[in-house]
Amino acid sequence: MSYAVNSVCQYMPAPTDAHFHLVKRILRYVQGTFNYGISFTTGPWELSVYSDADWAMDINTRRSNTGFVVFLGNNLVSWQFKKQSSVSRSSIKAEYKALANTSTNLAWVRQVRQVLQDLKIYLPQPPMIHCDNLSALTLSSNPVYHSRIKHLDIDFQFVQEKVQKKDLIVQYVPIEE
Repeated sequence: MSYAVNSVCQYMPAPTDAHFHLVKRILRYVQGTFNYGISFTTGPWELSVYSDADWAMDINTRRSNTGFVVFLGNNLVSWQFKKQSSVSRSSIKAEYKALANTSTNLAWVRQVRQVLQDLKIYLPQPPMIHCDNLSALTLSSNPVYHSRIKHLDIDFQFVQEKVQKKDLIVQYVPIEE
């Protein structure tokens, strides 16, 4: 649903009748699923994050889309999907931008951890970000490769610093999973 809304919102400056019909279709979908919801279940208290990018998939601009989802145990608590602000010349760059964006948006996790601690619920480890690109994972933990990606310097430094401080853990997950 967020993808559909995002796509229609791109035409807000000059909407047409076709866009109005799409908005009505989205609203009919929302009306038909009004009783649906996200349930919260008990389970292991750990934060799991899945980060991904689709390289150059927008056929008009060739920008990549970035997305992530955050789970507390088995419960979805946050998500985001957005188009990257610039064109990535490689899939590694697109994935690493997604990883950096995800890491940046996890700043609220420190606040969540504090609230949970006040409720006597302790998270056993820092959040784990799952990424499907081995090269992006290697860059996040191995400074030897830094000279090869100077164009990603700020994103590289940010993610690597978070990994070294153990504020987050980055782990590989195959795309099929």
